[in-house]
Amino acid sequence: QEVLGEEKLKAILKERELRIYWGTATTGKPHVAYFVPMSKIADFLKAGCEVTILFADLHAYLDNMKAPWELLELRTRYYEHIIKAVLESIGVPLEKLRFVRGTEYQLSKEYTLDVYRLSSVVTQHDAKKAGAEVVKQVEHPLLSGLLYPGLQALDEEYLKVDAQFGGVDQRKIFTFAEKYLPSLGYAKRVHLMNPMVPGLTGGKMSSSEEDSKIDLLDRKEDVKKKLKKVFCEPGNVENNGVLSFIKHVLFPLKSEFVVLREEKWGGNKTYTSYEALEKDFAELVVHPGDLKNSVEVALNKLLDPIREKFNSPELKKLSSAAYPTPSKAKPAEKGTKNSEPEDVVPSRLDIRVGKVISVEKHPDADSLYVEKIDVGEAEPRTVVSGLVHFVPKEQLQDRLVVLLCNLKPQKMRGVESQGMVLCASSVGEPRQVELLDPPAGCCAGERVYVEGYEGGEPDEELKPKKKVFEKLQADFHISEDCVAQWKQRNFLTKLGTVSCKSLRGGSIS
Repeated sequence: QEVLGEEKLKAILKERELRIYWGTATTGKPHVAYFVPMSKIADFLKAGCEVTILFADLHAYLDNMKAPWELLELRTRYYEHIIKAVLESIGVPLEKLRFVRGTEYQLSKEYTLDVYRLSSVVTQHDAKKAGAEVVKQVEHPLLSGLLYPGLQALDEEYLKVDAQFGGVDQRKIFTFAEKYLPSLGYAKRVHLMNPMVPGLTGGKMSSSEEDSKIDLLDRKEDVKKKLKKVFCEPGNVENNGVLSFIKHVLFPLKSEFVVLREEKWGGNKTYTSYEALEKDFAELVVHPGDLKNSVEVALNKLLDPIREKFNSPELKKLSSAAYPTPSKAKPAEKGTKNSEPEDVVPSRLDIRVGKVISVEKHPDADSLYVEKIDVGEAEPRTVVSGLVHFVPKEQLQDRLVVLLCNLKPQKMRGVESQGMVLCASSVGEPRQVELLDPPAGCCAGERVYVEGYEGGEPDEELKPKKKVFEKLQADFHISEDCVAQWKQRNFLTKLGTVSCKSLRGGSIS
């Protein structure tokens, strides 16, 4: 619909192919309007462009918490699968694309410093104005929404692209980027915008307005029901969601549209231009019922391969976990507290990277060490570990370990232990034990989490009677790649996976 920086675009193309990126914040479920940018990405690839697709997970969290932190990883994985399925359904070769997650580089020191540099030159007015069409607007906006446009601008530099592609609703963010990136010494980029697809109810098609959209995984009966409810007055081409969908989604993908109808009404008719279809509808040659039925058939052809892919048990499970159905609290029974049963999830554990400052033998126990471990607090913690027969003292000294920090402190032979060093342990005899290794470069105090459970506050202290750790520990194990896992989900820090040296298939204690 619009291009900003056309002359620069032409100058680049005289020298080499264009590097371009399209980003999507991993918030609500993607809907059928996503076919519009996907078909344009297909055009870019045919033209020889180098295309990057950004799954903007951090942006999703900043946008008025549309994606809670504990669901962010799950939703990002969902987006990866569904966007790839959409691309495959319209014949786009995935091997020519680069897929990137925002948090792969947006948590780096350099990027973070640039966010601060940008915040020192951007006015509150400009930041708010830039996000007005994209970030959810509320009466008392959060600071996170003001940061959002700055991150999107910096992505252009950190992804090393010449151009950013997005919907025309992104225009204010694009002009914001053009204004402020040069103030950090970075080049102004080209911006390309596709039109926004009107929703079935007339406004913008939105993930947050259920009746305005058709989800990519909606069942055939859901598609029929939603289209049946759509306003489509005979001869009225203004604010007609069905005609708009044909114009912006179906025509660009197929270059034609077939109106299906019975022989007594003239039989099927193929349109090779949208204008001809609109003219016939305005002149009552095409009936709204036939138009809706024809859209239903064409749309289901596009959605069938996506539905089929998501019919696998693995992706069904991912879909329900990323977008759980809101549960209604049942009334409390007489004499009981009105509360939901508590979830036993890994985010309740306070697991951190620790650095061993000193190691001594326990004065009253031959099998125990007493360690001082730095976990990023004002004072190191005292930890008692039964590792004497498994790990030499010199191997513990000054190394990084993985420490469970919110167990209730417990005296072990007269010395209070303020944590538990987590280790891999062999299943058979003789028993072997290896320390878990955080990724190289980690710092003391850095959080260790389980993939998909990055959010949520850990319990201040785990209550021994509730046995939260014990219930979770039952599903801790070491993978065939020596990676620490809970239910096949990796233990991670922001720098990568937690592992052990060699105890494949072992347990963790």
